[in-house]
Amino acid sequence: MSGWLSEIQEGKSQQYRGAPKMRTDNVESFNGKLRDELLNGEIFYTLREAQVIIECWRREYNTFRPHSALDYRPPAPETVLWPPWSRDEKFLAALT
Repeated sequence: MSGWLSEIQEGKSQQYRGAPKMRTDNVESFNGKLRDELLNGEIFYTLREAQVIIECWRREYNTFRPHSALDYRPPAPETVLWPPWSRDEKFLAALT
């Protein structure tokens, strides 16, 4: 059993040994902003309240907030996908 455990532990240590520095820098930057801008200023009384507030912050962070790495543009601006029936000629004619 101890031999098997040491093999697994060696495999795990090799797996993370060559992690790219940039990936960890991005994660640490995001975690710092999440902590500084949201978690340090909020008191969550229920799990559901925490989920809702964090999801609102995440959406704002990912869609509206400009990022310096993207030349101060938002990473994923929201788009509107019209349903296929809305592109129908008859439907468009009825709107005008």
